[in-house]
Amino acid sequence: MALPADVTTGTWTLDTSHSEIGFTVRHAGISKVRGQFKDAAATLDLAENVADSTISATIQTASFDSGDVNRDGHVRGEDFFDVEKFPEISFVSNGLVAKGNSYELTGDLTIKGVTRPVSLETEFNGVAVDPFGYTRAGVTAETTISRKDFGLTWNAVLEAGGVLVSDKVAINLELAFIAPAA
Repeated sequence: MALPADVTTGTWTLDTSHSEIGFTVRHAGISKVRGQFKDAAATLDLAENVADSTISATIQTASFDSGDVNRDGHVRGEDFFDVEKFPEISFVSNGLVAKGNSYELTGDLTIKGVTRPVSLETEFNGVAVDPFGYTRAGVTAETTISRKDFGLTWNAVLEAGGVLVSDKVAINLELAFIAPAA
């Protein structure tokens, strides 16, 4: 599969000001908690044949933000991310397959020192040149992981049954990349 005509090959960098690395997890079985990581870096190495392209990313675990200071402190602590021992989450792609108007991006996700393969349903949102002359490309991607697969096993049993934090975590990415300098 060839690149669209308005997309150039090379190393594109993540525009963190216009990107969001978010998640959703069910809380107490009755509501969803959303949050995001505020500090990340990524490169998208675009090849002429899109299937040969790669992406690598690192996320600073201490940048976790769910909008609640107490929860954020707990999640950054030893029960979850243990940011002192594991300051980064990483992703390295190893495959990209076209599926109609979308793509399946596969790769290795490492959280808390545990690496597992993941598959992200990915959509290319197009390219635009901003008023400052930068060429940007937008990508949306999502997947669901089991937090237990990555050693994130803390939980509390509820009096009425069930647990406080669901095992399944939906990861939602809205990413903007900036083209390599001409």
